Amino acid sequence: MAVFYAACTLGLEQVLADELRGLGAADLQVRRGACAFTGDLALGYAACLWLRSAVRVQQELARGTVRGRDDLYALAGSVDWSQSITARQTLAIDGAVKDSFANDTRFPVLVTKDAICDQFRARTGVRPDVARDRPDLPLKLVLHGDEAILYRELGGEPLHKRGYREIQHKSPLNEATAAGLLLLAGWDRRAPLCDPMCGSATFLIEAAWLATDRAPGLGRSFAFEKWRDADLDSWRRIYDAAEARAARGAGRLGRLCGNDRHPGAIAIARQAIAAAGLADRIELWHGDAADYVPPVRPGLVVTNPPYGDRLQSDPVSLEASWRTLGGFLHTQCEGAVAYVLCGNPELTRWLGLRSSQKHPVRNGPIECRWLRYEVGAGR
Repeated sequence: MAVFYAACTLGLEQVLADELRGLGAADLQVRRGACAFTGDLALGYAACLWLRSAVRVQQELARGTVRGRDDLYALAGSVDWSQSITARQTLAIDGAVKDSFANDTRFPVLVTKDAICDQFRARTGVRPDVARDRPDLPLKLVLHGDEAILYRELGGEPLHKRGYREIQHKSPLNEATAAGLLLLAGWDRRAPLCDPMCGSATFLIEAAWLATDRAPGLGRSFAFEKWRDADLDSWRRIYDAAEARAARGAGRLGRLCGNDRHPGAIAIARQAIAAAGLADRIELWHGDAADYVPPVRPGLVVTNPPYGDRLQSDPVSLEASWRTLGGFLHTQCEGAVAYVLCGNPELTRWLGLRSSQKHPVRNGPIECRWLRYEVGAGR
């Protein structure tokens, strides 16, 4: 059995844990911004393909006490690296250090790289090259106190990079975070869903894939596919099953609609929707939210309105945006449940609503709250 580590946005740990239970993960341990679990390699492949809220999945290769250079060199050398790659392939090592013998990551990463390359050179006379861009074997070295852990990264590119968003909106919402927030909201996948300030349509696309049972990893490649010990027959079965599920679910998509007042955002949203295979499946409108009338009364509203940098943003403009959002909710969404992501609690008063739940979550470097509002007369 392999030991895995899946990372997520802070605040979405329980969502990730629920996803992993659904995949059959064993020995699940919820940690800060992550979950550890065990399973066979096929489970690791399925995690890369199916986890919506995870940003990466790693497999633990070695763990031990390290108090200096020689200990770390020996630990890295204890792994048979020929099981992962050949000497003609490439690798890269990312490091994280806290309260260790090393002051930063540069020296321990160099020691680890030397141990790996020396092992290949001793066996074959050739050593793998280091490639920072799309290495065949991406590795992670974690030094915490006297403990060192070596992981290999199954996904390669972060899992939130689904492949549909090449152009970034000014304030993009991470795809995995958006998907995790949708799961946290408990959307039934059938009620009409609306985002009145949709930006590049990340919420709408992730909702569409969720509703149609489309695995977020379909259509992209993963680092483990290049490894010598990859069970490609199992991977093909997992991938084919996911494609079949997506085909069966394609007709289940209900009404998804969005709006944004910035023409550039709408243009990016249309490109992303088309790249996600959802052209003509999501209804977009360009205009101010104060003038937006959804084509159907929404059952769930999800949105990430501007909350800005407290020191640099125009408070008058931010207040106006939140007043507009509040007006939209009151006039167009009676009876709906609304979830609003907010990184500035001073702005929420302009909605004219009282939240029934406040879930802390991180959006990039900003501490936010995922706020639930029940919209309707007397509430």
